[in-house]
Amino acid sequence: MINLYGQEINKLTNLMIEEGQKPFRAIQLYTWIYEKRATSFDEMSDISIKFREVLKEKYCLDLPKIYLKQVSQDDTVKLLLELEDGMKVESVLMRYTYGCAVCVSSQVGCNMACSFCSSGILGKQRNLKPEEMVGQVLIMNNLLKEEGRGQHVTHVVVMGTGEPFDNYDNVMDFIRIINHQKGLAIGARHITVSTCGLIEGIKKYAREGLQTNLAISLHAPNNELRDQLMKVNKAYPLEVLMPAIKEYEEIAGRRVTYEYLLLEGINDTKEHAQELINLIKGTKGYVNLIPYNETNKNSAYHRSSGNRVHTFLDILTKGGVTATIRKEFGSDIDAACGQLKAKNEGLYEK
Repeated sequence: MINLYGQEINKLTNLMIEEGQKPFRAIQLYTWIYEKRATSFDEMSDISIKFREVLKEKYCLDLPKIYLKQVSQDDTVKLLLELEDGMKVESVLMRYTYGCAVCVSSQVGCNMACSFCSSGILGKQRNLKPEEMVGQVLIMNNLLKEEGRGQHVTHVVVMGTGEPFDNYDNVMDFIRIINHQKGLAIGARHITVSTCGLIEGIKKYAREGLQTNLAISLHAPNNELRDQLMKVNKAYPLEVLMPAIKEYEEIAGRRVTYEYLLLEGINDTKEHAQELINLIKGTKGYVNLIPYNETNKNSAYHRSSGNRVHTFLDILTKGGVTATIRKEFGSDIDAACGQLKAKNEGLYEK
């Protein structure tokens, strides 16, 4: 069956035309499933009973199932969701003063194998379909509604498990669904996609005509160090990545965020800070410094001290770089950056 939550509006319009319906039927369905939050076709009272029967026969409105829910001390929610084929993936709800953000996974597992990240330990199992990404947001909206605080998802970051540009087409459909005014109507400036540096994806994304945000997982100011931390750098070294970023900024008219994970004694020295200034000079991007979240006691990496983090920040600022320290969420339930994987069994089980 075709899951309507996975249908970008143009694709849904074409499906309706193939069904012998008028093109407006697609907007009508969007209105029911996103604005009115209908969960069954029987609720769609302005659609003929005959066509509702067609919808029941060929289409569905299925969401992932909540397999495990964890709530942190700071009220962050992490869900382990079971997909239709039994695979499982994690999603995180973070609460800010300006709204509620969902960190969405784009793949089951990840092939990028960054040495500091738990998400790629078992490698990519498969790409997520658009409806499985939309489902993460819808389920979080349902939880927020149940809480009765009058909150809903206002921001989305595609920064969970997986490399979004390794699942490019599905991620683009997902963005268009949640951004559409008759979809979830999440503003483009409230949507951020993070890539470890897949050049083809960056160049395609620049030409999508979207006003969404792009984040680059950088984490090192030179090739030698980035090779050690991120396998992708051997395929797309900095001398290839940086021109692609400049091209993106020129074509999309948007600046990027450089994500920089601080690892004690690895990439957090004063010299590294100066190298970073020199590397990103000539781009419009700003730096988001991320304190490392240790994933196990035997980790080769450790969290930089507060003094080192603030010294690094101070050097960047004095060097003319706009930089911030990312606020942490859910580290006590392994929901923070780099921690998304199930500690218990079952993440990839069918």
